[in-house]
Amino acid sequence: MNNIYKKNIDNILSQKYLSYAISTIISRSLPDVRDGLKPVHRRIIYSMYQLKLFNSSSYKKSARIVGDVMGKFHPHGDQAIYDSLVRMAQNFSTRIKIVDGQGNFGNIDGDNPAAMRYTEARLQKYANYFFDGIEENSVNFKENYDGQNLEPEVLPSQLPNILINGAMGIAVGMATNIPPHNVVELIDALKLILRKDKVSLSEILKIINGPDLPTGGSIILETNEKKEIYKYGKGSFTINSQYQIEELKNGLYQIVVTEIPFQVNKVKIIEQLANNINNKKLPLDDVVDESDENIRIVLRPKTRNINAKKLISLCFKLTDLSIKYSCNFNVLIDGLEPKQVGIIEILSNFLQHRKISIKRKSNFNIEKLKKRLEILKGYQIVFKNLNSIIKIIRTKDNPKKELIKKFKLSDLQCESILSMRLGSLRKIDEKNIKDEIQNK
Repeated sequence: MNNIYKKNIDNILSQKYLSYAISTIISRSLPDVRDGLKPVHRRIIYSMYQLKLFNSSSYKKSARIVGDVMGKFHPHGDQAIYDSLVRMAQNFSTRIKIVDGQGNFGNIDGDNPAAMRYTEARLQKYANYFFDGIEENSVNFKENYDGQNLEPEVLPSQLPNILINGAMGIAVGMATNIPPHNVVELIDALKLILRKDKVSLSEILKIINGPDLPTGGSIILETNEKKEIYKYGKGSFTINSQYQIEELKNGLYQIVVTEIPFQVNKVKIIEQLANNINNKKLPLDDVVDESDENIRIVLRPKTRNINAKKLISLCFKLTDLSIKYSCNFNVLIDGLEPKQVGIIEILSNFLQHRKISIKRKSNFNIEKLKKRLEILKGYQIVFKNLNSIIKIIRTKDNPKKELIKKFKLSDLQCESILSMRLGSLRKIDEKNIKDEIQNK
């Protein structure tokens, strides 16, 4: 059946594009301020939790994990899911790895990881902090895309992962770029916020020195620039490579780069240096990559008379040995509202999330204890009136109704009594019940 819409096409297109933009912002590109995860990362972590792939368990094929995520929670391309899994396993992409990968998961040179059928993965120990009370009603669950499974709306994270590992994403009309930070500094800042009613940005910035990048490098950040970034969630800073000057024979020297800027491809830097040497823009004789697990790029000057500091400054200017990193603290508040926020608002939102999840977990356990105590008190009634209860169960057509009426039992107590095994009616079990009531 064909529907004819008598509307202006401009209005229809703007409405549809707005719906698409909102969907992209909420469901794909921006991280939730509470657990610092985008939906795809949350689904990968939760799927691995369901598969019991903890840091103490054995590894499982990445293809199995990707298939599980795609089939249950994330109906998108398998390669997109695998790319997200790989990124969480790279120590040069995240401050603290969430996934422990076995096999070729790519490298800082920009080489691609092996296909998902070859690599294996499990959760890192750090991932345990995402599941505090997940089975104790600490967070809400929602139906997945086909209504067959439930997935958490947000993970009950115990740490501010949004700032620990940072985030990067491009949506429609907005983008996010949050650098990683030091976990110890962040915890100290959270303690300060909990201790004081109102904390100023200056007090927070006395604790948090700035970003803490996994690839190292030297961050050039003026005090006013730092305040601007952490107050409004927008700004930029410079990352310079770390280097040292090694003296050689006959007054010669070489410059050795040991740390490069965050998210920069090492091979790209070497190519840039080589091109500038060929174009005679850099007075270098050669550039050699001697890296193993550690970065070691050797720059050899043409003559001993070239000033080392001027030479490295020129290298910084012409290559990605020095980059400008733009910050954009765009996050989702409560999983729904995209907003650019400062560091105090990020930490306050995280603390609010922790308070809610801890309260929900506590209430769940209190209710669980109350139910258990109610059942145990019902069992005590059984031991006091054992023969009468057995007689009612054996002779009455509706023993449940009779038991509730005669012994003033609750529905829960009665159901528990009727489902008791005969083997649990021993004297020792009566003593165990008394001890358990006293210990609750």
